[in-house]
Amino acid sequence: QVQLVESGGGLVQAGGSLTLSCAASGRAVSSYAMGWFRQAPGKERQFVAAINWSGGTTYYADSVKGRFTISRDSAKNMVYLQMNSLKPEDTAVYYCAANQGNIALRAHQNYDYWGQGTQVTVSS
Repeated sequence: QVQLVESGGGLVQAGGSLTLSCAASGRAVSSYAMGWFRQAPGKERQFVAAINWSGGTTYYADSVKGRFTISRDSAKNMVYLQMNSLKPEDTAVYYCAANQGNIALRAHQNYDYWGQGTQVTVSS
């Protein structure tokens, strides 16, 4: 069993920055790929970014590429999402997720565990 707890959300003006954190606990969690997804009201859950188990490979949605950076600290079982140049369309609940198989990291169906989410609101 893996538990994920997100933190770091909040209200920020357009052009600002936020860093989301995800604390992971559980057996062998450092061997999992990790991802960030987001969901705005009335919309489907959307892939944001992912990182493989070693941290050597990262993936980004086109909408956030160049603005967001995903990273992990395996010694601390932490995953981060640094978000810069935020836009109002980035407003959503952001979820951290763990993928045991390290496969198809852009698809939310392939993730085994999810956090409770943290709200990010970007004002114009």
